[in-house]
Amino acid sequence: MKSTRACFAVVAAAALSALSAVLWAGPPLARLPDDCCNTFSIVAHDPETKEWGVGVASKVLAVGSVVPYAKAGVGAVATQSFANPTFGPHGLKLLAEGKSAEETLKILVDGDKGRAKRQVGIIDKEGRVAHYSGDECNGWYGAKSGKNYSCQGNLLAGPAVIDDMARAFEEAKGPFAWRILSAMQAAEKAGGDKRGKQSAAIYIAKEKAGYAGGNDRFVDLRVDDHEEPIQELTRILAKRIRKPKD
Repeated sequence: MKSTRACFAVVAAAALSALSAVLWAGPPLARLPDDCCNTFSIVAHDPETKEWGVGVASKVLAVGSVVPYAKAGVGAVATQSFANPTFGPHGLKLLAEGKSAEETLKILVDGDKGRAKRQVGIIDKEGRVAHYSGDECNGWYGAKSGKNYSCQGNLLAGPAVIDDMARAFEEAKGPFAWRILSAMQAAEKAGGDKRGKQSAAIYIAKEKAGYAGGNDRFVDLRVDDHEEPIQELTRILAKRIRKPKD
């Protein structure tokens, strides 16, 4: 009897996984966005503080309103290039169901007819990462990942942007938000978005760390239109979390 139940449970789990892929038909966007979110971003996790976050910057207005998604105990998603905004909420839903970053990425990308223009980075609750860059992303584009992080970008000055970004995150010390910002600063110093600068954002989710403990929105800071967005984000972040000494 136990064997029969176990077998049924396995079959049911497989069926639910397959159903998720079928139900995710990648709802087509009404149109291509007016502003392509060519950008660089990092999705990351701190297993000690149990934080999940996204840092992003771009030469586009209010990039923080499009790219970053995160949920405490679940993971984070950065959707960019000709971004599919449904990747954020649906990606978090899949992660919350227990799917890994790789499994989630496959379902999202396989169900999206516009996948060739997309770029996405995902990190799950265990800190496992997955990233995808469609072959119609604007160059230079690419990604680099390591333990508890993935950096990705498109329309960049060159590969050094992502290489330096990854190295900076790996070497940074101090609070998680400042390590994410260090990665963003390094990416910008290496050339960043080759069109220039305009906006930047950091979004970090942590259980009951939001306003009055009412949600998980621990850090949600955006600079939507500024000549030096990362510099301005640095100033604002210091008002939220004390900047570590150099």
